Amino acid sequence: MKMHLSSLKCQTNQTHKMFLPFCLRSIKVKPIQILMLFVPLVFSGCAYHQKIPFEKTKTLYQGQDVNDSLILGQTPFLLTHSSTSTYNRIGRPSARYDDQGEEQIYVDIEHPVIYYLKRNFITQKGPYTNLIYRVHFPKVPFSLFPFYITAGKNIGLLVVITLDAAKRPVLVTTVGTCGCYLAIVPTTFLPRDSLPLKWPDDSIDIYGERLPSCLNFTNMKNPKLLIYLRPGVHRVMDIAVVDEGTIKKSTHFTIIPASLKPMQELERIPIDSRTTSFYYNKGVLKGHVKGSVKPWESIFLSLPSLDFFVGSDKIYGDRKETENPFYTSLKPWNREASDMWDFVTFLKFWGWRL
Repeated sequence: MKMHLSSLKCQTNQTHKMFLPFCLRSIKVKPIQILMLFVPLVFSGCAYHQKIPFEKTKTLYQGQDVNDSLILGQTPFLLTHSSTSTYNRIGRPSARYDDQGEEQIYVDIEHPVIYYLKRNFITQKGPYTNLIYRVHFPKVPFSLFPFYITAGKNIGLLVVITLDAAKRPVLVTTVGTCGCYLAIVPTTFLPRDSLPLKWPDDSIDIYGERLPSCLNFTNMKNPKLLIYLRPGVHRVMDIAVVDEGTIKKSTHFTIIPASLKPMQELERIPIDSRTTSFYYNKGVLKGHVKGSVKPWESIFLSLPSLDFFVGSDKIYGDRKETENPFYTSLKPWNREASDMWDFVTFLKFWGWRL
């Protein structure tokens, strides 16, 4: 049975690594007892839902500043909650030197950016175009109650909108930039014979989040995708099709403009008089986002996944060049088949019949 990477994602920070040996020494419990104690915590952290506080106006990010009408027209609205917490704000990956003269990568929330990439692919049913949008947040904060297992820096999200030959959206794919919490949602433009077998009619469960099983574009004059993001962990908690004009006129949203920039700019971030990459370009971390290594995911999942850096955010690119496949299945034998860069193979792996 196939399993999304999301169903096993977990991590923590250095505090727990220091605390665990002390527990074993002081209260003299067996390792298996510690494991039994941590497993429920880890899995509950993957799907924990903290109640979202009421907000009179919600923060909405809107793409702008690009001449490509297709990219601009399909850019989704991104709705975030609790924007008073800086880690819930979308920003621009940036670089600076610290006091020791070492390069530091961080996300600048004063200048939000939505990065984009356009790719074409062909299946037996015809040509398609993928519009890939990427955003990053400063971090998922460390928290024990609730337990944020994805705590770490420079966390990101990908939203992929698949267009058919008539430039109509037929699929919406969302996934963390670590390859976790994958969701593929069809629209009413996709023929039913392209759906996976036994596709549900109401909703789909993405490890605790309930998303619609189909996005309805019927009778929509100015349709726009609205992506709801859960505060703290930045997971996709809902997707809707809305009227663009209605959203812009609404008093319930504070709209923040976000520049649309080519995704290649993440590989040439300015720092003083030169540029640097958002990703490591050599060594064992090649193709991973700088500063995004997640210790607990390495501890718990490196063995079953055969990947010591299994939860780290990464580049979205050709594994032949990046040496880092954007896999979406934890099982090591599915690494290539679930690689989202090869979108045709990826769709077949997850049961889609485009």
